[in-house]
Amino acid sequence: MDTHFQVFFARVSNALGIKNLSELATLLGVNRSSITQARKNNSVPANWLLALMRNHGLNPDWLEGGNGPKWLKPGDTDDGEFFSVPKVQARLCAGAGSFEVESRIEDHYSFKTAWLQSKGAKDRMVLMDVFGNSMAPEIKDGDTVLIDQSQTAIIAGTVYAVGVEDTIMVKRIEKHPRKLVMLSDNKEYAPIFLSDAEMDRVRIIGKVLWICRELR
Repeated sequence: MDTHFQVFFARVSNALGIKNLSELATLLGVNRSSITQARKNNSVPANWLLALMRNHGLNPDWLEGGNGPKWLKPGDTDDGEFFSVPKVQARLCAGAGSFEVESRIEDHYSFKTAWLQSKGAKDRMVLMDVFGNSMAPEIKDGDTVLIDQSQTAIIAGTVYAVGVEDTIMVKRIEKHPRKLVMLSDNKEYAPIFLSDAEMDRVRIIGKVLWICRELR
């Protein structure tokens, strides 16, 4: 392709709000080395343009040469105006932890396709309930959160669904030298520190994008 890498990166950053090459790699689902190689060659693989069209609704012609509209119209990718996101029974814990991790789909909820595509990879998104008050007042007991499982690269201070052995939690994540820190918004809960030796117990499930709450 003739696409100049820096122009491509600037357009993706403008459209999707990414800030660096690591976030671009996460967005595309490729290794950082692939990004480095594309930057060195000053080109962009065609499959990257296709992925950004399918997952985020960006117009390949605009990404490649600045031609046409930035976003495809709803329906241009055969997705329709709305997209159904599954709600799973796995329970996210915002407290002491939950062992109810069975990921069986219990329902589906419709979202605007264009909105989902602007936030991440719609096909990798799930809804889960939160139990516990460690993330209050931002996320309360009983809230439902939308998670993009394609976004697992750690951005300091961002809220993620995190699996630690059999426990699933919602926490703000920070990387410190040789350790991972899981922070609660509720100051009554102490930070959780995990050393390098304990990192194999942890998996970042995905970034929390959106919260909904039923009034009681």
